[in-house]
Amino acid sequence: MNATEKLIASAEAHTAHTYHPLPVVVATADGAWLTDVEGRRYLDLLAGYSALNFGHRNRRLVDAAKAQLERVTLTSRAFHHDRFAAFCSELAELCGMELVLPMNTGAEAVETAVKTARKWGYRVKGVPAEMAKIVVAGNNFHGRTTTLISFSTDAEARADYGPYTPGFEIVPFGDLTAMRAAVTENTVAVLLEPIQGEAGVLVPAAGYLPAVRELTRERNVLFVADEIQSGLGRTGRTFACEHENVVPDVYVLGKALGGGVVPVSAVVSSAEVLGVFRPGEHGSTFGGNPLACAVALEVIAMLRTGEYQARAAELGARLHRELGKLTATGSATAVRGRGLWAGVDIAPAQGTGREISEKLMHRGVLVKDTHGPTIRIAPPLVISEKDLDWGLAQLAAVLR
Repeated sequence: MNATEKLIASAEAHTAHTYHPLPVVVATADGAWLTDVEGRRYLDLLAGYSALNFGHRNRRLVDAAKAQLERVTLTSRAFHHDRFAAFCSELAELCGMELVLPMNTGAEAVETAVKTARKWGYRVKGVPAEMAKIVVAGNNFHGRTTTLISFSTDAEARADYGPYTPGFEIVPFGDLTAMRAAVTENTVAVLLEPIQGEAGVLVPAAGYLPAVRELTRERNVLFVADEIQSGLGRTGRTFACEHENVVPDVYVLGKALGGGVVPVSAVVSSAEVLGVFRPGEHGSTFGGNPLACAVALEVIAMLRTGEYQARAAELGARLHRELGKLTATGSATAVRGRGLWAGVDIAPAQGTGREISEKLMHRGVLVKDTHGPTIRIAPPLVISEKDLDWGLAQLAAVLR
């Protein structure tokens, strides 16, 4: 066996099989490129599900992390540290909000948003105890904790984990009529991904998000936007909600907030909403740690320039123009997305999404399949026009 085969065999022997990764073993990375243990190079068109929006080993982010590593990495929230106030104030400003509740992973942040909405519902809206309801969309992906899979419609994510957490109403994504019917006097929040990533980069019809925003205002319900994958530049705006001039009550952020260096997530909202918490009611030992804050502060500074949002918009137009040719030739049955983010439904005659991903891997391009026929494309926002064109040419060649 070569080095790749040995390492994969060892991993398979000693790891719970919760993933089915492509048979690549990455050793180094830079920008939009990965190099495996055999020295083969691959163009990364997945970017860690948007965690690597700013590319691998982004120099500004690595330097920020190195500098902080030499100072202090963890205090816990038992004490203040000198990066925390700046992180919270600058992230709140970026979001146009007032308060930040920092966590680590995306799933933790969504769990925190659920707890926030329920506590707000009881303390502010006046919903009777234990009666709070949250409306969510079918085909959602908000994480894999017990609570979050309780309102998943993905059988693989949900099966064999019951009993499930109550308090959620599932309606079809994009169906405003169903949404209106589901919202009752005990509804405390509507929780949505503005664009559903895991489902295949599903973009709702124009007008849907503004209508949800209007409905939630009318009914005194929180609109919680899970922008963990779609936010922080991916779609050509800082937040995907901005494409329809929608400002939610709560942003849920993660992935790119840590720049692919450390896990950083947060719930960001108003003082009325996040002000419901009191000391001891929620927390995290690592949430808002000095290392996380140092990296996230640099991410916020990079986003303030607008450079990455503009790049995602410009290259995204090129991406979707080229992918549109695949539907014209019949190689793909549909292409969806926004900015540097796309879901491509492969025509059945071409093979499954997994098979296409493997063929691309052999040509030096890495993508990931989802839900059978679909592949997702989400390159780092720092990818060059030349590299993007080359990667798309490989996809076209595979589908020919």
